[in-house]
Amino acid sequence: MKNQTPKQKAAYLVALFESIAHPTIDCDRQFAKECARRSTEQLIDCSVSYDNYNATWASQVGYWEQVKQEIDKL
Repeated sequence: MKNQTPKQKAAYLVALFESIAHPTIDCDRQFAKECARRSTEQLIDCSVSYDNYNATWASQVGYWEQVKQEIDKL
């Protein structure tokens, strides 16, 4: 899904982890949020490490930081 706001992406990621955990049973929302948060942190870490190699990746850090903040608000 392209061009999502940080809030939309946060909701999407949490819902995705809820469905992956077990599609027929509601996953604990806190668990899904933690999974989404950790995956977002990994993207941030990767983006920061590519800072010297690829400015496009590095420019995404701000977006993913906002997504992480939105996950915390859910």
